[in-house]
Amino acid sequence: MIRYKLFTNQGTREKNEDSVGELDQNGRFCFALADGLGGHGKGEVASSIAVRSVLQLFHEEGEKEDFLRDSFYSAQNEVMKMQQRSYEFADMKTTLVTLHVSDGYVRWGHIGDSRLYYFSHGNVKLRTLDHSVPQMLVKLGEISDNDIRFHEDRNRLLKVIGSEWDEEDFDLGKRIPLKNGQVFLLCTDGFWEWIDETQMEFTLRQSESVEQWMNSMVEIVTTQGSGSQMDNFSAIAVWVTKE
Repeated sequence: MIRYKLFTNQGTREKNEDSVGELDQNGRFCFALADGLGGHGKGEVASSIAVRSVLQLFHEEGEKEDFLRDSFYSAQNEVMKMQQRSYEFADMKTTLVTLHVSDGYVRWGHIGDSRLYYFSHGNVKLRTLDHSVPQMLVKLGEISDNDIRFHEDRNRLLKVIGSEWDEEDFDLGKRIPLKNGQVFLLCTDGFWEWIDETQMEFTLRQSESVEQWMNSMVEIVTTQGSGSQMDNFSAIAVWVTKE
């Protein structure tokens, strides 16, 4: 049984440039979340195109083995196509993270700094690595992982949808068997910057439903971000439970 909760909020910004979406198709699930880059213009259009194209492809080809890889190319092609239609959309870009549940397996992919966290037995087992300057500095050993959240270059992304790709710029996670008790969190940087992994784990262990967990995390995010210029913040929580 897959239980899930979607959330999005514009924070203190004039527009919400995040997009979230899901599709349940005969017991196969696809979740997609994107964060449009406002500094490049029309970020809300880019993010909505990316999410819509992933879900549309899932509707048409979700059973295919290469669906996940194809979905990133589809999102890239649709955003680039819109860029070419009008100068107004020429600079729009977006992150993208998606989770695919099908035939007893789970797989995910991402590009940019929107993240996926994978929890097992109440603990973070894995998170995607941002395609950003601070994440690169962590890899080089110049800063710690905790320094990413408020690093001065945190918004400098190295890979996004809407920029020309020299190669396959997105990352795909390995397919893992679906198991009772697995938990996944997809979220934009406006969400994860105000809640750390310890708080995610604590609220998860205290929650009896996916809705309660999401509400608890949102409360932390809004409290921690209060008084600041809060970015849009969005998340998708997915629980794997027994019938």
